[in-house]
Order: sequence, then structure tokens, then C-alpha cells
Amino acid sequence: MHAIWHNDTERPDFAHLGGNTDTDILIIGGGLAGILCAYMLHEQGADYLLVEAEKICGGITQNTTAKITVQHGLLYDKLIRRAGEAEARLYLDANRAALDTYRSLCGEIDCDFARQDAFLYTRSDSAKIKAEAAAYRRLGVDAEFVTELPLPFPIAGAVRIGGQAQFHPLKFAYGIARGLRIMERTKVLELREGEAVTNRGIIRAKKIIVTTHFPFLNKHGGYFLKLYQHRSYVIALKNAPATDGMYIDEDERGLSFRRYGDLLLLGGGSHRTGKDGGSWTELRRFAAEYYPRAEEAAHWATQDCMSLDGIPYIGQYAKRTPDLYVATGFNKWGMTSAMVSAMILADLVRGKHNPYAEVFSPSRSIFHPQLAINAAESVMGLLTPTAPRCPHLGCALKYNRQEHSWDCPCHGSRFTEEGELINNPATDDKKNLMHKNRK
Repeated sequence: MHAIWHNDTERPDFAHLGGNTDTDILIIGGGLAGILCAYMLHEQGADYLLVEAEKICGGITQNTTAKITVQHGLLYDKLIRRAGEAEARLYLDANRAALDTYRSLCGEIDCDFARQDAFLYTRSDSAKIKAEAAAYRRLGVDAEFVTELPLPFPIAGAVRIGGQAQFHPLKFAYGIARGLRIMERTKVLELREGEAVTNRGIIRAKKIIVTTHFPFLNKHGGYFLKLYQHRSYVIALKNAPATDGMYIDEDERGLSFRRYGDLLLLGGGSHRTGKDGGSWTELRRFAAEYYPRAEEAAHWATQDCMSLDGIPYIGQYAKRTPDLYVATGFNKWGMTSAMVSAMILADLVRGKHNPYAEVFSPSRSIFHPQLAINAAESVMGLLTPTAPRCPHLGCALKYNRQEHSWDCPCHGSRFTEEGELINNPATDDKKNLMHKNRK
């Protein structure tokens, strides 16, 4: 079960930390967001170090569908109504800048970068799509409302924006990582003021950036309430009709489509981590009905951190941690959000003003309906009387029969059947996950 991105890439190797060391800026987490932070700091001549517990891009980055777009679901109409047109424009401008930066960097890296139109469609309620198209136009985006798409089912409507892109995420990440100061197999065990304790020594740093997908430090920021995790699934199909463009349903339970070479990447089957969902079964059933001549070439799954209001948390980790920073809550839009994170954090850690920082501030209001849902899930998980419990905050784990893993519905940690950690925020393995505990 590996994403197709592994088929034609060679991962670079980096040494591990060899003892205590000092740096001005420490980056924890070697996914795309961390690598881009390191790249921007490197280009600015800063003293930095990135550490990764295993191998770079070994987590969520390797499982993306790699769409680079400012079209982030039904976001802009809601954002204008909630926060105003000025804030919505700043969010849009930040992601436009991210897209432009990718265009520039990908010109120097062989990573299959290709311009594509992006489509957000609905099968039920065209009014929502028309409102989103109107929001785009208010913000100066050339958006078109359409009623037909080259998909194997009718739609109620879609909004198209041109000039977006897709690429090969590992070719890009590995290409940009070469030459950076990175230490692999170096796991941070504890953060203290001005230093990180790792399995290979202590790193003293003036500033620390946490890009570990889900923040692992619980005593600051309240991320265990501000975030939840969501799983989604992909199958790669041979002999499916060739379709240009990138397509995604406005319903989080809907389907997404994009091509890579001669493969159609069909995504969907989504659900909150630790809950039941369609998984690959739903996608295979769809493919059998609509693409009967297609053959499955690969399948994989990914996991996304979802914020309360649909905007990532990028900036100072908490109000009381002036030298600690974070990037998380990318809400399924990790490619542009990773670049936005790097642009903002590279400025903040060097004391520079960034025009987009306030929009993404982790200290913004948490009073959204999703907060109550997250709190309820946490309480339910704590009170559920099952034997296997997550070492993160003690919630009951649920056995995932599709992926043969133990998943936490509270905060999204996942473990193999043998108890090895797959996804954070847990930082340690869970021992004694026996087969007899499956329920």
C-alpha cells in the first residue's frame, strides 16, 4: 500500500545528529512544510537545522494527491461573510503567492509540474457553488460557473478557475531538500526553554518551529481541541478515460479526480479518523460501475489535520511561547499551505513583518461549532471502557478493519496491530495491542 510517488524517485539520505549542538533556528518535522521552511531560511543565509524522527517525507507528504491550488473547497464565501472581504483577500493572496513560488521553483526541478484548471463541483445544490463563484469574482479571481464536466455522472454545478497546477510531490521535495542542513533518525523527545532533547543529543536553539503535522506539545496552544484528523483514500486506475483538470466535490464525502501520466487518481471514502467510512471499498465500487475496463495500479490513504474554521494555524505556537512556532491544520490543502507556512515562518523567526501572518495566527478565536464537536469526541473517547487506549491523552482506540490499524477518534493517532506508532500526535508506541482486542 504505497502511493505512486515512490515508483520513480530516489530518496536522498541525511546523517543523524552526532551529539549536542547549537543553532539559531530549529525545525522539527521533515515533511514538505518543514523542508520548505529550511529552504527559505537557507536562501536567506540563516543558521538553521531541521530534524526528522525517521526519513524526510515519510509521513503525510508522501500520500498527497499533490494539487497546487487556491481553490480550497467552499471557503471564500464563508470567509467573506464571517471575517470580511479584506481577510478573505489576504488568505487568497497568500495562496496565490504560494502557487507563484511553486511555479518559480519547479522551473529548476524536474517534478512533472503542469498547469491545470481546478473545478469545485456539487451534485446537489448549485446555489452553494454560485455563491462561491461570486465570492471569487469579488476577490478578483476569474471564476466560471459551469453545469457540465467530463465526469461519469451529472452535476448540479461547478466553479472553474484556471492557472492552477499539479506536480510530483516527492520529486519536488527531494530535489529541494538536497543541500539543506537536515538530520534524519533524530527524534525530539522533549522541549525545554531554548532547547530540544533528542534521542541523539540536545539541540540548543533561539527559535523552534514545529512542523510535525499534529503538534506534539499539549501544554500550550490547545491543539488537542482546535484540531481533529480526517482520513481519505485514493486508488490509481489504469485504462480509465483521460481527463484534464483537477476536480473535487464540495461534499467532504464526495470524490476527487486528477490524472498523473496514464493513471487516474480517484479519491474519496473519507471519514473522521477512528470512525467508520467508505474507504477503498467505496472507491472500488464506483470504479467498477463507471470505469469497468479500468485496472487498479495502486492504492493508499492519507490523513489531514482539520482546523476549527478552515484556515491553517501558522505562527507563534501560543501567546506564552514567544520563541516557539507551529504550522498545522492544513485542511486537505497541504501543498499551498506548506508553502504559505514557510513564507510566514521564515519571516517571523527572523523578526520580520509578514502581511499574511494575522490571518493564520494560531491565537485567533476558537469559538466555532467544530470546537464543541471536538470536545464531545474527546469526552466520549475518555469514557469509552475499552482496553486499548491511546498514550497521547488516554482515549479509547478503535480497530480499523480496512487498514488493520488501531485509530484514535479523539485526536487521530494511529498504531499498527503490533502497536507501532503510525500517525501522531502520540509520540510513543502503544504496547500490548493484541489481536484479541479487535472489536
